Amino acid sequence: MHDIYCLEDDDAIRNLILYTLNAAGFQARGFTESGAFWAALDDQMPQLVLLDIMLPGEDGIHVLRKLRARPATASLPVIITTAKGAEFDKVVGLDQGADDYLVKPFGMMEMISRIKAVLRRAAPQEVPEVLCVGALTLDPAEHTVCVDGQRVMLTFKEYELLHLLMANPGRAFDRDALLRQVWDTEYAGETRTVDVHIRSLRAKLGPAADCIETVRGVGYRLEGRS
Repeated sequence: MHDIYCLEDDDAIRNLILYTLNAAGFQARGFTESGAFWAALDDQMPQLVLLDIMLPGEDGIHVLRKLRARPATASLPVIITTAKGAEFDKVVGLDQGADDYLVKPFGMMEMISRIKAVLRRAAPQEVPEVLCVGALTLDPAEHTVCVDGQRVMLTFKEYELLHLLMANPGRAFDRDALLRQVWDTEYAGETRTVDVHIRSLRAKLGPAADCIETVRGVGYRLEGRS
């Protein structure tokens, strides 16, 4: 569940937004003015704010500036809503740190799509684990392979093949499984393609070549020593 706060003074628009969000599986709360919004924010932090620019009293741009100035809400995802033709408000909102915008009147499906996209972008990204087996080191984040600290240049498929084996040390893969997982399920090649790439991989890995074992009658595996 994602908590979404909607700051919108038009009752009909706000109620439709809240109904749609709750029906889509989100937990949404609506506010007609900034005072109640700030009080709720101090009580519970949402995961995203839908913010109308044209509000009575404290307008949306001022609310956005305050959100970005506060350390606790500086990175809180905000989607602003603007009136059709209010190009200036949209530009100012984006300049002040809004993550996206919706132009009224907007469709509810478009709103849901934009919200999901912003939440995906805002989600913390996991740092891929560096894989180490014997003298071999593979860093998925940098897309690099080293043997005893020395960089080894691999083709894309050689890298993918080694990555699969290193991520599953000790597991024996038959050639068909390697073809499906590295060359994808639609690949129509022959299993000797795997043998050619394994040969090339071993040649490039030098002293670490013995880490890739041939499993007689099956295929290949990476020995499980770390």
